[in-house]
Amino acid sequence: MVLKYRIRLGQLPLAVYREVAAHLRQVEGVQTELVPQTSQQFDYTLSQIDSLWIHYPDDISTAERVKQILAYYSDRYGAWETVETVTATHEPSPT
Repeated sequence: MVLKYRIRLGQLPLAVYREVAAHLRQVEGVQTELVPQTSQQFDYTLSQIDSLWIHYPDDISTAERVKQILAYYSDRYGAWETVETVTATHEPSPT
């Protein structure tokens, strides 16, 4: 089974979202996808990124490592908001 969920931290800068995604992808089996901001109104305080999709196999060691990485960034930038959660029965295609 594959876990897939989308998280956001509203004011997180683009560079930090990219750093989080790269950090997560270093864990074997983890894939990420940045979702661009879709707001039609410019707000200087909003990130250029709306959210981050995270996909990984449902195993304890991978889940624990993902949790540790997200906690690291949460300690520095604030709490992640879970936007959407999907449980799939097959592996996602590599992107």
